[in-house]
Amino acid sequence: MAETTTVTPTALPKGFRDAEQGWPRLDRIPHPPRRVPILGDIIGADRRTPLQDSLRFARQLGPIFRRKAFGKEFVFVWGADLVADMADESRFAKHVGLGVANLRPVAGDGLFTAYNHEPNWQLAHDVLAPGFSREAMAGYHPMMLSVAERLTDHWDGELAAGRSVDVPGDMTKLTLETISRTGFGHDFGSFERDRPHPFVTAMVGTLSYAQRLNAVPSPLAPLLLRTAIRRNEADIACLNRTVDEMVRTRRKASGDGAGDLLDRMLDTAHPETGERLSPENVRRQVITFLVAGHETTSGSLSFALHYLARHPEIAARARAEVDQVWGDTEAPGYDQVAKLRYVRRVLDESLRLWPTAPAYAREATRDTELSGVHPMRRGAWALILTPMLHRDPEVWGADAEEFDPDRFDAKAVRSRAPHTFKPFGTGARACIGRQFALHEATLVLGLLLRRYELRPDPAYRLRVTERLTLMPEGLRLHLDRRTMSAPAEEAAAVPGDGGSEPRCPVHGTDD
Repeated sequence: MAETTTVTPTALPKGFRDAEQGWPRLDRIPHPPRRVPILGDIIGADRRTPLQDSLRFARQLGPIFRRKAFGKEFVFVWGADLVADMADESRFAKHVGLGVANLRPVAGDGLFTAYNHEPNWQLAHDVLAPGFSREAMAGYHPMMLSVAERLTDHWDGELAAGRSVDVPGDMTKLTLETISRTGFGHDFGSFERDRPHPFVTAMVGTLSYAQRLNAVPSPLAPLLLRTAIRRNEADIACLNRTVDEMVRTRRKASGDGAGDLLDRMLDTAHPETGERLSPENVRRQVITFLVAGHETTSGSLSFALHYLARHPEIAARARAEVDQVWGDTEAPGYDQVAKLRYVRRVLDESLRLWPTAPAYAREATRDTELSGVHPMRRGAWALILTPMLHRDPEVWGADAEEFDPDRFDAKAVRSRAPHTFKPFGTGARACIGRQFALHEATLVLGLLLRRYELRPDPAYRLRVTERLTLMPEGLRLHLDRRTMSAPAEEAAAVPGDGGSEPRCPVHGTDD
């Protein structure tokens, strides 16, 4: 299609953009066969598991398909070639999709929920990016170790009492404390509580409400969700109160901050323009980091621990690497974490099968064609199903559903095309904290593997709960305390990478 001249963002339709507005040849895109008038493709759908329903339709309908619900039509994409085309930043950009837009009442123009034309996104990104530099990450490392020690103290207590451990619950406590203490100097006391901190309860409620809105026709939401709306308003008020108190405490300390993310938000001006974040935007950014900075990482760790418990031979190989690399060091240093290459592969393979942020949306910034087949008008958008992209047999092979960390050895990573592994999104709006999350998760897996043997419940079958992010439901593991032995024999089973430095599996050369 011929390209149009650039139009200002205000020319785009406001609110939800139906696929019929942006895709002139929808007839080329398949949809489920049993479409019901008005209601759409709801036969066999479960409002609690929209993502897993979409994965089922994806297997049936192919690399691009559409679904309709209550008069709204959506286009889904997961084929590797199509996803790579939509990664082209000269033609596509982030689209704030329906589920993410539902979080704007609490996160506003925070980094995750901002529209592309909102200036605070770029301002916040430029001010906060140095907070994720290598120097900053090394400064966070001791606090990550301290929080991990609180987790192992808790698990030691459960083990001594003969109880299994609540993996998702404890990983949520761990990651919330890690981001809150390293980024904002705040201690929620999660491991000292019998119940989740009210902030966590409010956060889960807000995420669940945002997802629930997707399954209710917009005109009927005020009628059908009256109680849920009131509860969500109370949850948002709780999040705001918590963050406002954190900011007040820091301002009273005036000058006593640790140079963390909150200090940057409050005291750092843009290096070129001199602009500063407004108090309202500071609140929104703190909420964004507290929610996004722990919710996804806790899910990633939980899935990884599930697979390690189910694959003892993989756990043994990862444990041998930890013993070999860390030896008897009680507190591994920052640089020692990156040397756990096989442990990192375990984490990447878990993120491949169950990326905890399971979709991201892309919109056309000009009239174009997707892979030369599907015309798109400016503003047309599609939802990229990351778990299906990560299961594309043309990229990952016929055994794409199997758990195999060796898919991420250096040679395998180099052989794959860019844009085939996207657990953190893509392009300019990819997750700013991805290196923080990967360092934290690799460190924690290493510490837990060195300390415990993991035993699964034989009766447990993986169930995935959805609240915009993904989490294993009801996952509990039994622990045995390791008796440390000479690591050399086990370490011999860990193959090297031939001295080659692996390319980052998240970002290919075109990112």
